[in-house]
Amino acid sequence: MYFKMTLEDKVRVPPHRLGEDLDAVILNVLQEQLEGSIAKEIGIFIAVTKVLDIGEGELIPGDGAVYYDVRFEAVVLRLALQEVIEGEVVETTSFGAFISLGPIDAMLHVSQISDEYINYDEKNGRLICQDSKRYIAVGDGIRARVVALSLNEREPRESKIGLTMRQSGLGTSVWLEEEFEEEKGKGAA
Repeated sequence: MYFKMTLEDKVRVPPHRLGEDLDAVILNVLQEQLEGSIAKEIGIFIAVTKVLDIGEGELIPGDGAVYYDVRFEAVVLRLALQEVIEGEVVETTSFGAFISLGPIDAMLHVSQISDEYINYDEKNGRLICQDSKRYIAVGDGIRARVVALSLNEREPRESKIGLTMRQSGLGTSVWLEEEFEEEKGKGAA
């Protein structure tokens, strides 16, 4: 789930940027340091949006920079096991699909797509269900459940997020629309 949070940190403003607008420099430094990073107790930083308060600067002997206590707003993504999320397919392979959740990708293994046997159509980059002929392709919106979560603070790209779509109410937006129409048809009959 996405959260808008108010956080505090100490920000180092390098000496070559001391003549610039302080708010803009601090926002820029925070964005460079935090966006795309992971802090287990906070989440995955999506964006630093606003600097709220800048305290008095401190000098440290031997370092020409100024350190400021800063209060700021950020948007973070906190994932939890069994959480239902929505994302977009960014790549398909013979073993599954990679789903973009914004700053990080998750893996949807072929065994977690459907109860049906899945074929990989390499030419068209699609994962196709053998019986129903439903498929997943790059650009498809999907709704899935988080079933594995291993976030790596030091190397965010090494984080592992596993997804499943093998439950009702989960799947591509096309599949969900088809299921909705089927249920609507049953209710009218």
